[in-house]
Amino acid sequence: MNVTRLGWTLIHFLWQGAGIAALYAAIRWLARGMRAEGRYLLACVALASMMAAPVVTWCVLGQSDATPAAPADRTARAPGTIPSVATPLPPEVHAAVPTAHETPWLKWAVAIWLAGASALSLRLLGGWWMAARLRWRLTRPAPLEWCQAIERLRNRLGVARAVSLRVSAMVQSPVVIGAWRPLVLVPVGMLTGMPAAQVEALLIHELAHIRRHDYLVNLLQSIAEALLFYHPTVWWVSSHIRAEREHCCDDAAVAVSGDALEYANALAELAGSRPVRLAAIAANGGSLADRIARLLGEERPAPRNGLARGTVLGVVLLAATAYGLFAQDTAPVFQAASVKPNTTNPPNHMFRPLPGGRITARNATLQMLILTAYGVQPYQLSGGPVWMETDGFDIEASPDHEAGVKEALLMVQSLLADRFKLALHRETRQLPVYDLTAAKGSFNPPAPKQGGCASLDSGSPPPPGSIPCGMVRMGFSGVLNGNSVQMGNFVKALATVMGRPVIDRTSFTGALDIDMTFTPDSNTQGLPGGALGAAPPVPDPSRPSIFDVLQEQFGLKLISSKGPVEVLVIDHVERPTAN
Repeated sequence: MNVTRLGWTLIHFLWQGAGIAALYAAIRWLARGMRAEGRYLLACVALASMMAAPVVTWCVLGQSDATPAAPADRTARAPGTIPSVATPLPPEVHAAVPTAHETPWLKWAVAIWLAGASALSLRLLGGWWMAARLRWRLTRPAPLEWCQAIERLRNRLGVARAVSLRVSAMVQSPVVIGAWRPLVLVPVGMLTGMPAAQVEALLIHELAHIRRHDYLVNLLQSIAEALLFYHPTVWWVSSHIRAEREHCCDDAAVAVSGDALEYANALAELAGSRPVRLAAIAANGGSLADRIARLLGEERPAPRNGLARGTVLGVVLLAATAYGLFAQDTAPVFQAASVKPNTTNPPNHMFRPLPGGRITARNATLQMLILTAYGVQPYQLSGGPVWMETDGFDIEASPDHEAGVKEALLMVQSLLADRFKLALHRETRQLPVYDLTAAKGSFNPPAPKQGGCASLDSGSPPPPGSIPCGMVRMGFSGVLNGNSVQMGNFVKALATVMGRPVIDRTSFTGALDIDMTFTPDSNTQGLPGGALGAAPPVPDPSRPSIFDVLQEQFGLKLISSKGPVEVLVIDHVERPTAN
């Protein structure tokens, strides 16, 4: 499950649920003279819309998974020799995609929702189980004359399914249990202690529930409450469904019995009974006082604090939604930055972070800048115009304070958004991958040589042509070099060469020196060619394949597989603005 996608689905439902509730309230107010059946259907439509909204949002957020924004062969090309910035980027750099909305609290929100939904689901399952037990626990068949009476009332009401009637010591008011094999339970003493007319009116009420399939609707309604428990308008609309459901059945009971006063007296007899909290439909559901007043044509005042409570809930929801949608940490920016198109078109491309947070680039393509700034590989980039891979730019940028590589790359992200109007988002797609494993347990690399490289954190720039410690230089003729390279950096360089993700299965946590020479072939899809427009290098039969070099030098092997891969999708980009 994509946690980010689920998190934003839940966040978006805050405003979606509020909007549906507002529309429902407006229609309900405009149609104040609507009958109970119409109000019930309106509330059901509102709750169904609330259930559908997160499903639609989930599909919309992931709809581009099946529709790549650009052909796959374009996303795998990276022209020129790219000195790989192979240092694995930290989470704070990874999470800085402007349109991804990845925030630290999002996972906590999903975890809290999952805990709440699970608790309410368990409660719902417990209610169903208890309702199932009520069928036979401390029950007995009703007297024959009442079984015949409920059969007569069933035919009169047009209920197609057979209905059983039993007397139960576990209920205090008539209850309907079951959607497919409905059972009406009545409390002990009701059939003999109440006037027959009142008993028949209450039985008609329960039969109306069965005819309207209210038991099944109530179960679906409870599922909606469990899944969307965090939104108060769900409970508000749901309470209207329960109230209007009882009003509809009250109207049916009065229509068949013909005596509203007698039926109101029957409800008054149930006023002292405890409401049922199980997965069942009871005759004492809703507010009995309101139902009796309605039957007698009397108005009951609405709670005075209802408007205030609704106002507070609305303000809270709007504030939460605004925070979730728009609250973002301010990304760091360069104090001065120069971006110029490169017209000399040298054969090589270069992008280099310098000590102190400065950045310099020569003839760097936008594709190279995005790959480096966001710490992804060419196969992880989808969409965008062709000039992203062909046009080069010279960049000089410096911050107003000493900054490390992590912060400098975040500044590059801000620079791309500002000057190139870059907008993108993350997706997870199923793509081919390689598993990097030890060949028969023979992987045991020697410790790297000391002093073989210059550190970027030393305070002085590395010598020209040297490779900073931990970084990997890649030559498109089939060369990989690096000193004191962490395994994660090595895996990232291999992924660039192979043109697909490489997953480390070695459990190796140390560093190693790399000096690999291999022949480019159809497997090294990340090596398209040296200069712009140049053809891919011709395979050299005298050199071993990259698979052979890995096994001979390191005791490693690559195994083809498939797995989830995070991809950056370009939504919008423009040529850079002038300095």
